Amino acid sequence: MGVGSEGDGAADHTVLARASHALHGSAGCIAEARRLAAAFLDAARGTYDVIVSAQVKDLTLLVVSELVTNAYKYAPGPMLMNLCITRHMVEISVWDSDPTLPTAHHSDPGRVGQHGLEIVTRIARHFTVRRELVGKRITARLALNGIPAQRFCP
Repeated sequence: MGVGSEGDGAADHTVLARASHALHGSAGCIAEARRLAAAFLDAARGTYDVIVSAQVKDLTLLVVSELVTNAYKYAPGPMLMNLCITRHMVEISVWDSDPTLPTAHHSDPGRVGQHGLEIVTRIARHFTVRRELVGKRITARLALNGIPAQRFCP
């Protein structure tokens, strides 16, 4: 189901494609998540003629890497990655079983590691962390080709 409907002027915000992937939470899950996200973007480009620049693809894979890495490191066990795309944005959402909400640290060039969420919050148009009945969900939305997202995937 799309966000927009015919006749309301929101057709450009209609959800074109969605994908959900259960990840096992073991060592290869980060590479697997990146592969799945790349395939999702390629399919959206081919099927819906969505313009996904190389830069947006690289940023999407970076966000996927950071979110899945955090889930892998801090919430042992399976996780769920959801992907969604419209003509104007791509959304990456990762659920894990740990209810502890992460916090992005302030910029500190002397700190080794723990820059992942700091990077994601800088490149995402929208970023949320939400506790769920079980665990938490972290969502980042990136604009395609610099066009700001005005609506998002429900």
